[in-house]
Amino acid sequence: DKRIARPHIHLTWTSCSLESEIQPQTFAADTTGIPMHFWGVFDGHAGSGAALMASKLLQLIIRDRLCDVAHLLENQNNPPPICLAKNGSPFQAEAKKGACLDGEEQDGLLDEPRFHMEKDISVESLVMGIIETAFRQMDDLIEKEKESYSISGGCCALIVIHLLGKLYVANAGDSRAIIVRNNEVIPVSNEFTPESERQRLQYLGFLKPELLGNEFTHIEFPRRIQHSELGKKMLFRDHTMTGWAYKTIVEDDLKFPLIYGEGKKARVMATIGVTRGLGDHDLKVYNSNIHIKPFLSCCPEVKVYKISEHKHGSDDVLIMGSDGLWDVTTDRDVADAVSTFLSSREPNDPLRYTLAAQDLLMRSRGVLKERGWRLPNERLGSGDDITVFVIPLAGAELET
Repeated sequence: DKRIARPHIHLTWTSCSLESEIQPQTFAADTTGIPMHFWGVFDGHAGSGAALMASKLLQLIIRDRLCDVAHLLENQNNPPPICLAKNGSPFQAEAKKGACLDGEEQDGLLDEPRFHMEKDISVESLVMGIIETAFRQMDDLIEKEKESYSISGGCCALIVIHLLGKLYVANAGDSRAIIVRNNEVIPVSNEFTPESERQRLQYLGFLKPELLGNEFTHIEFPRRIQHSELGKKMLFRDHTMTGWAYKTIVEDDLKFPLIYGEGKKARVMATIGVTRGLGDHDLKVYNSNIHIKPFLSCCPEVKVYKISEHKHGSDDVLIMGSDGLWDVTTDRDVADAVSTFLSSREPNDPLRYTLAAQDLLMRSRGVLKERGWRLPNERLGSGDDITVFVIPLAGAELET
């Protein structure tokens, strides 16, 4: 039971770490304040430490940050004040807007219709910013505590928050969330991989070549270059390009590419296949002293789905899954499988969504045969960890 004295957010959450044995939990709170529901998938790699820590603390960091501005969230019609006083109340400046300007200059600027003294910030943007800064705070906390508590590895983090009639979906990694509404598939997250973030990574390598340790090049080529090809022209692209062009090969181009491989085999510095997440502060290129963390961002992409603007039936759901699910199945196949399963269960069955998630997981794992785990079409089943949430969007069910 999470209770605080000031205006508050009472929290119900479900959190899962792939490399731990955390069971879904629910904290019952009093009925005052603003309700917030939280779901999280934390896909750990190179150890369970970062995933465990994030699964326990990230939702509390977000909750506490939201509590600080709860009095602003309660009135969504008014934009958040630009400044807050030390006690957290809106700061009211006695001087007029723009009073710091000289009289003549101020009059001239205010007369100009293109000049705006203040930006209009929405409450929605405030919540998004709180989530983004909470991810950074969580990443800093993992770095601070990693030695004391032997926190190893890192984790991809996908969270969903239901707050004031909206779903805030924040993703840092290669997990994915979709919404199925009236049998329509609505993607609400993007995966962050070496291929999807190629230009960001290349630009960082271009700006700070010292991060590449004189062993890597930020320029991409279709394949590794041979020493015998010096002076020849080969296709290339850099951070400024989406297409390809030709360049003359020079000695510097013989270095190993910053991004190497294709699809699921693509790696940053031949080491890691995701480009956003929490942790990984000690991760280095094999047998070198080159840190990879500068290229791995802890900043999530936050998308907003206005749940209160749509009418949802009992079969409309939010589906969250780790990459182990999506590696072997498409959005459409996942939506069809869940819809088919839910239609076979009674609408008032309290276990229908949990069982739908279980069915989806088993479909993606497949059946163990002589040649390994196989799907019905004889393709290989997922060999990765799989975590799945199927969350109802119908108002009454989401509010309970």
